[in-house]
Amino acid sequence: MAKLDAFDLRILALLQEDASKPLAEIAEAVGLSPTPCWRRIQKLEEAGHIRRRVALLDRTKLKAGVTVFIAVKTARHTMEWLERFHAAVHDLPEIVDFYRMSGDIDYLLKAYVSDIAAYDALYKKLISRIELSDVTSMFAMEELKSTTAIPLGFAAEEP
Repeated sequence: MAKLDAFDLRILALLQEDASKPLAEIAEAVGLSPTPCWRRIQKLEEAGHIRRRVALLDRTKLKAGVTVFIAVKTARHTMEWLERFHAAVHDLPEIVDFYRMSGDIDYLLKAYVSDIAAYDALYKKLISRIELSDVTSMFAMEELKSTTAIPLGFAAEEP
C-alpha cells in the first residue's frame, strides 16, 4: 500500500476508537462517501495495517480483574530454550502479553487472573512446563491507563 494519507489515518483512528461504527458514520467523519471509504478500509486490511477487529471485554465482569506482571530471568539464552519457553506460555490463556526484554529482566509476561489462588495455579502450570531461574510477580494495585490504541503520529511523519 502507498503511504498513509490523512484520510487513512483518520479512518484508522476511528476504527481504533470503535470498530463497530457503521461505514456511513466513518465516511462522514473523514469526509468521504461510503464507497471510497470502504475501499480504503479494505486496502488497509489487505496491507496489514488492520490486523483484525475485536471486541474489548470487561475483565472485572468476567472475573479476570487482577493484573499480574511476571518478570522472568533465566540463565539459559539459547534459541532452543526460548522456543520451549514460548511453547510453554503459548496456550496459557491467562497470559495475554509475552515480551523478550533488554536490561535486568529477560522476559516479561502480563496475565489476567481472578485472584491470588488463580495466579498460584497459573504459576504452578508454568513451572511444571519449563525450568525458570528467577520469577518475580508484581500485582497491579490500580490500572491508571490502559489502551489498545496505537499512536498514529509516527505513521504521519515524513521518512
